[in-house]
Amino acid sequence: MSAFVEASCSGATTADVVSTQIPQLTADTTLVTVQVGGNDVGFVDVLTNCILTIDDADCIAGVELAKQAAQGALSPALAQTYGAVRAAAPSAKVVVVGYPRLYKIGGSCGIFGLSDAERSAMNSAADVLNDIMASRAAEAGFTFLDPRPAFDPHALCSGGSEWVTSLEWDKINESYHPNAAGHRDGYLAALNSITG
Repeated sequence: MSAFVEASCSGATTADVVSTQIPQLTADTTLVTVQVGGNDVGFVDVLTNCILTIDDADCIAGVELAKQAAQGALSPALAQTYGAVRAAAPSAKVVVVGYPRLYKIGGSCGIFGLSDAERSAMNSAADVLNDIMASRAAEAGFTFLDPRPAFDPHALCSGGSEWVTSLEWDKINESYHPNAAGHRDGYLAALNSITG
């Protein structure tokens, strides 16, 4: 019989994962999934700024700062976090779950949507995060789950079934996170293909 522990926490940083989530792992743990990094570089603040500003340059500058933080501070923080996961669960299969790109470039988001330049910048930030996560995961001997191929046709502004929740002022913690379809048809399907 299998037992699962749900230890995820919206808004968590690598420090939070190390201090509150990794202690829940045991030597008997056989599977670990971990997705962390966006909050370390202030990605929520970057998204909020891009939504609230009318200046593309201000949005893009904020994205570039977050990408620099990812390349500088996040990379070693992930290496430390992944090392702590391996120490706590030495025989577990560990799957590092990447981030989807949020937007379709050239798609229609309506009159109040972000410009293509802002959307491209946001997508490039997801690509940088994924590149760093994949590299640190490979160094740790972990598997990297890249959700972009599955999610790209379902990005915001794609005009079809979207797998990411757009901005919702009354449920800000759900904004820019996968919705039920994204979890089921995007992440779960990809995870099942990795774990069998």
